[in-house]
Amino acid sequence: MAKQRQETLGLKELVAMGVGGMVGGGIFSVLGLSVGLAGHAAPIAFALGGAIAMLTGWSYIRLGLSFHSDGGSFTYLEHAFARPNIAGIGGWLLLAGYVGTLGLYGYTFGVYGSAILSDAGASSIMPHLLSTGVLLAFLGVNLYGVKASGESEDVLVLIKVLILSLFAVAGLFFVRSDHLLPVFNTGGMGVLMGAALIFVAYEGFELIPNAINEMRDPGLLGRGIMISILITFVIYILVSLVAVGNLSPNEISRYKEYALAVAARPFLGRAGFLLIGLGALLSTASAINATLFSTARLGLAMSQEKALPKVFSHKERTNDIPYVSLITITLVAVLFVNTMNLTIISSFASSIFLLVFASINFSAFKLRRKIGIHPMPPLLASVVCFASWIVLVAYLCRTDMRGLIWILGAYAAVVSAELLFGERRLVLRKT
Repeated sequence: MAKQRQETLGLKELVAMGVGGMVGGGIFSVLGLSVGLAGHAAPIAFALGGAIAMLTGWSYIRLGLSFHSDGGSFTYLEHAFARPNIAGIGGWLLLAGYVGTLGLYGYTFGVYGSAILSDAGASSIMPHLLSTGVLLAFLGVNLYGVKASGESEDVLVLIKVLILSLFAVAGLFFVRSDHLLPVFNTGGMGVLMGAALIFVAYEGFELIPNAINEMRDPGLLGRGIMISILITFVIYILVSLVAVGNLSPNEISRYKEYALAVAARPFLGRAGFLLIGLGALLSTASAINATLFSTARLGLAMSQEKALPKVFSHKERTNDIPYVSLITITLVAVLFVNTMNLTIISSFASSIFLLVFASINFSAFKLRRKIGIHPMPPLLASVVCFASWIVLVAYLCRTDMRGLIWILGAYAAVVSAELLFGERRLVLRKT
């Protein structure tokens, strides 16, 4: 019993998991993409994403407290919709989205690591080696145990929050007004497209409900989600403000993949570049850690509900770790990060989570009496998420048709996977 009590997560670990999942894939990875679309109003684009996350977070809290399950979103969809294939498709979408976010974090780790080794960005092979290495390293951490994962997350998140706080406070004194005005220099639509493209920066809080059975007290779920979103919201606004205020849009576009480190140079010099680079490495590492932890448990829950092959339910005997899910998800993420570019990775992950969050908010609306939630917040959040998805698709249709076709193909593969391989399949239904 003593060991069982030790292997639990408190509020500190939950907040670390949420902040780690969000910040690691957010400001470091997609700042350049956001500025390219929103221009001076990039902080507003991040603020819009935060507002959607707050509304959606409330739906997750009420659903999570009503349905205790490591399956998280998958479980909520099961309760909301009578047709089981809807939950199955949602679960497969989530797994694909998490692979996309792992690819985003791994990609960013490799780029920033290479930038530290060489200001020019490093050789073509180095980012791939670093990306692959960090994914495999945290596979090992998560295979070791729950406590190792939680404790490592605490340390990584504390360090990166301190680094970003230093960057934000010091950089505010060097912000140039001509880099911030006019605010909407790319137009209002640019802000909306920027918010939609970088929405993946806020998906990390969704990891917390997946770990509800490892929580010391399930009542910590609400505080864990809201505190982590608030911390991330403040970090994004301040850091994006400092970055835009210290670099021109052309500079951010030129150094798009590691723009934040370059933004530290005007007021912190070479030391600032290295410090932010270190923060990026820690942030993406903690995001990989948090995402692997929760995604593997989603795969386990889906397998137990017969939405994935039975092999995904296999667990290590002594510490209950779903090792098959962990290994499979990591290997697919390694393949993804080594074959796609930043724009496709970010667009893919953002589009999936916008659809998933729209569905979860609608689920909360449908179950409003059972979970005790006012109908307006989840209904509003569902509409806003779906509208943002449409904006993102329209942007890709205009600027990156190849990427859009790839994403739509992934959607088709997800639906086919549920129908053909899920044990509740329609095509080969058991009699």
